[in-house]
Amino acid sequence: MAKEDLTIGVLSLQGDVEEHIDALLAIKVEGRGVKTPEDLAEIDGLIIPGGESTTVGEMVGRFGLTKPLEKRVAAGMPVWGTCMGMIVLAKKVQGSTQPTLGLLSIEVKRNAFGRQIESAEVPLDITGIEGKPFPGIFIRAPWIESAWDDARILARLDGHGVMVRQKRILGTSFHPELTEDHRVHRYFSEMVAAAKRSA
Repeated sequence: MAKEDLTIGVLSLQGDVEEHIDALLAIKVEGRGVKTPEDLAEIDGLIIPGGESTTVGEMVGRFGLTKPLEKRVAAGMPVWGTCMGMIVLAKKVQGSTQPTLGLLSIEVKRNAFGRQIESAEVPLDITGIEGKPFPGIFIRAPWIESAWDDARILARLDGHGVMVRQKRILGTSFHPELTEDHRVHRYFSEMVAAAKRSA
């Protein structure tokens, strides 16, 4: 299947929507904004971008997306959360009762790196992504406190998980959409292509 046959949505409630769509375009995959259940029905995979996790967690419900999104993910649609998006996907947020989708078997700590790495680019070795270290851009980033079930940590920084995959769900603490290196977008598009082939 050619990548041109894929359509990957970007949740368009807040955050780096255009940056993700541009990165998808750079690897010749169609990207489009998603705001409604009708939008959600027309895509093969979904990216939840960075932003403010409490606000987006509430807006997902207000826009009627919670149940349709849970249903699509349960049916095998790949989803990737970046920074705040990973928090929205997590089953547990340390020290918080904020609403999340609870789809990814991890516990995260918000703003975990604090001022030390509040906005920094750090080279990362990522399992499954070959070549030179990936330029991980961290902005008030969360880290992964723990992962369970079949969630696998793919990259660590200072001993903490910063990238995780659980079957067709991907999470990154950092922002691949803010670099010119599109290997993580390519990795996710391959997850989406594989899911579409097996559907």
